[in-house]
Amino acid sequence: MSTNQNVTAEVIEKILSLLPGADCGGGCGKETCRACAEAILSGESVALCPACGQEAVDAIADVCGRETEETKDEIAFVFCSGDAAGRKRFAGKTCREAKEAGFERGECKYGCIGCGDCVSVCKFDAMKAADGEIIIDPEKCNGCGACAAEDACVQGLIRMVPRDATNFIPCSNRDEDDDKVREICGFGCIGCGDCVRACPEGAVEIIDNHAVIDYDKCVGCVACTVKCKKKIIVDTMHDLTKLKEKVAFVKCSGFNEHAYKEAGFTSCKEAAAKAAPKAMGICTTGCTGQGDCVKVCRYGAIEVVNGSAQVNPDKCVGCKDCYYACPKSLIEMVPYKGAKMVPCSSTADYADKAAVCGSACIACEDCFANCPNGAIHMEDAHAVIDPEACENCQVCQYMCQRGIIKEREVPEYNYLQRAALGMREGE
Repeated sequence: MSTNQNVTAEVIEKILSLLPGADCGGGCGKETCRACAEAILSGESVALCPACGQEAVDAIADVCGRETEETKDEIAFVFCSGDAAGRKRFAGKTCREAKEAGFERGECKYGCIGCGDCVSVCKFDAMKAADGEIIIDPEKCNGCGACAAEDACVQGLIRMVPRDATNFIPCSNRDEDDDKVREICGFGCIGCGDCVRACPEGAVEIIDNHAVIDYDKCVGCVACTVKCKKKIIVDTMHDLTKLKEKVAFVKCSGFNEHAYKEAGFTSCKEAAAKAAPKAMGICTTGCTGQGDCVKVCRYGAIEVVNGSAQVNPDKCVGCKDCYYACPKSLIEMVPYKGAKMVPCSSTADYADKAAVCGSACIACEDCFANCPNGAIHMEDAHAVIDPEACENCQVCQYMCQRGIIKEREVPEYNYLQRAALGMREGE
């Protein structure tokens, strides 16, 4: 072997000692670390291996006698947060086999299949599959990019993102039908564009009917998180329950649950479609108390109390899943900043209301007549409070004969939310 060959071999061994050495076949495009080392010595980038940190790249440049290059510190991220499509049916198969078998109605054909093909390509034990969910350990992920390679994820859901990124939109849905997306997945992006309009840096855009963040522009300001209708944008630094403008409110506080259960109904949808509440001697417009809204809430913010769904505004993130789940349209979105609310939507006259519900608004108009801000009006035989106009003065509560007007705690606006939306104190 010639002297030059000896030198070349020695340099390759030095470069190889600075590479991960796992032959991951990742972002460098080479099958082995030796092939990567040879390519670097032949003139390709000293930062060819994406798993190498800045210190290693500096050392490789020194070995090669070349200028160093700035590295990208990235990790893998799965752009899907929903239930794995068909995970029970596909148990024991590979993701590729599952996709070839096809999806059934009600399964997201764009989402994670969860069989773990990506896990098998990770040479650094940074990924695992748990009950159909792919979990990436950011501490173990060195950004090699093997799982993000074109043939690693059959759905193309894994992409590399900056390690210090804080906001993520974990959805790759491409369906145009909003209702279909909501039905299939609570975490599905509906492509409404609110996040795009809210971003002050122009870092978000809608691509193939779902929102995508450009991390070269994103500064982590949380504006997109606050404005997201479905609250699916993951913010790893801030409390999502604080970053919201509106929360859900149930316009009923009645006691109909037992009547519907005794009649054999097990869902609100079934009860609303088939029950005859007037014949049952209960409110015709009230909550059925069968918990369809509870089932779709991803944040544990709703529970059925005394036959009526109740929302915990501190847990609610304002995603509106419950709003769409209620077949009687009893849930509305109200400002999180707090206001008095009338939990009744009955259109019956006084005598009928009094006979079936002890917490119904009897439309006496005392609250309406005495509100100093004109925040209350009468609508279909019950009082309605405009939360934007309400100043929480408590006059309506004092005047209400039945004591049904709900007191809602007024939380302080979160500083990050005000800053993200450009709001000033007092607005």
